[in-house]
Amino acid sequence: MKKGIGILALALIAIAAMTSLTKSDSGIEFDHLTMEKAQKKAAKSEKLIFIDAYTDWCGPCKRMAATTFKDSEVAEFFNDEFINLKIEMEKNPEGNSIARKYGVRAYPTLLIIDSEGNLVKKTIGFKTKDQLMAFAGSAL
Repeated sequence: MKKGIGILALALIAIAAMTSLTKSDSGIEFDHLTMEKAQKKAAKSEKLIFIDAYTDWCGPCKRMAATTFKDSEVAEFFNDEFINLKIEMEKNPEGNSIARKYGVRAYPTLLIIDSEGNLVKKTIGFKTKDQLMAFAGSAL
C-alpha cells in the first residue's frame, strides 16, 4: 500500500512539474513576420516591437540567443510586453532595408520600434539579463 502511494505521489509530482511549464521556459518567442505584419500586430495589440538584428556568424549573437533570451524572467517580460522579431540581417530579404533605416552596423543590434516604424530605443552588443531588462524597461 505504501509503495503504491509513493508511486502515485511521484506521478503527481511529475505531472505537476510538466504542467507548470510555460511558453517562456523556452525563451523569448520570436514571431516570423514581415515588418509590415509586425507593425500591424503591434498597432492592434498596442505593443512595441523588439528586434534582435543578428547574423549567423556573430558570436555574441549566438551567446545571447543561448543565454539571455532563454532566461525565464526575460522571456516572460518580452513575451508579455513586445512583438518579438529575430531578423538575420544578411539572409532575410528585409535585412538591408532595416539596417539602412535604423543604422545597424554591428551585431547584435537590439531595436525597439513603435507600430509606425519609429525607432524608440537602440543598443549594440551582448546584453546580460539585467542589461536587457533595463534597456527594454526604459522604452516602455
